[in-house]
Amino acid sequence: MRKTSSDFRSVTLKDVAAYADVSVMTASRALRQPETVSAKMRARVSEAVQALGYAPNEAARALVSATSSTIGVLIPSISNLVFVDVLRGIYDAAEATPYQVQIANTRYRDSKEQELLKVFAAQRPAGLIVTGVDQSPETRAILSGLGCPVVQIMDVGPDPIDMMIGFDHRRAAQAATRHLVDQGYRRIGFIGARMDPRSQRRLDGYIDALTQADLFDDSLILTSPQPTSVALGSRMFGEFLAMAPDADAVFCNNDDMALGALFECQRRHIRVPGQFGIMGYNNIEYAAASAPSLSSIKTPCYEMGQGAVQMIAAAAKGQRPDPASVDLGCQLMPRESTDRRAGRVRAAG
Repeated sequence: MRKTSSDFRSVTLKDVAAYADVSVMTASRALRQPETVSAKMRARVSEAVQALGYAPNEAARALVSATSSTIGVLIPSISNLVFVDVLRGIYDAAEATPYQVQIANTRYRDSKEQELLKVFAAQRPAGLIVTGVDQSPETRAILSGLGCPVVQIMDVGPDPIDMMIGFDHRRAAQAATRHLVDQGYRRIGFIGARMDPRSQRRLDGYIDALTQADLFDDSLILTSPQPTSVALGSRMFGEFLAMAPDADAVFCNNDDMALGALFECQRRHIRVPGQFGIMGYNNIEYAAASAPSLSSIKTPCYEMGQGAVQMIAAAAKGQRPDPASVDLGCQLMPRESTDRRAGRVRAAG
């Protein structure tokens, strides 16, 4: 028998109450505050929910309670493996809370971020997680006026909108560059793509370290506005060698670019690390598995995602973290691609 449109109407809380033979108020309490009703009542309401396929209407709930149970997450890319780890941390932490996660992709555009924030604002979110600390004044004003906990991730700075958890990109890049200097490399370049503010801070850290070592040469910097990828890393490394044939190492603004540089070295029969050192950033899974293994900076992406949700959950209970800004730090992961001494031994053998 064909179903009519009335067969597809949404199941309401009233339907659940009627099925369970309880009042609407009791059904509501059983779902929202189960500890306030008896086990017998909870079982009847649960059976009704399962039988009818009832799903609470978040929009209606938000109107009644002033907020929804949604944590909005704004990230600039859904394909970048770094954000995959961040999201994994967010979802794992949310499992232990009553919150649901909703993701939006800003595509590195401030105008898109503002547009998406207005969408979230209409949903009265329980909290928001946003990427970076470089929001425009207009975006900061929107975030400040939402009336819910806001956590900025992926970076740290002196002026959080509300709360912040991340790490210092400039300091991490200084450590990466100093490692190359300590390994004996002297003509050290920088290759970067999609030069957002976080990548720019990595470039600043590279400049800091080489300036301190009296090795800085701005002709060894090559950047592109294009999205990062392994293929782009290979192509840009070829361009880099053409403009700086005497270079002996490169620091790339992420591991995708560094792996591309490594593959290009292999195509050109350039020994890594004996003839050339390569340093990445973010320590994605492939870094340790490449041959030679790729030196990188391990960034706490998973821990950041976890921490952001935990901060929102705590703030919702009136237990705001102190301090409001948390620097998780980074870790240098030295591997074969920069181990120049070992490379020379292997070449000699």
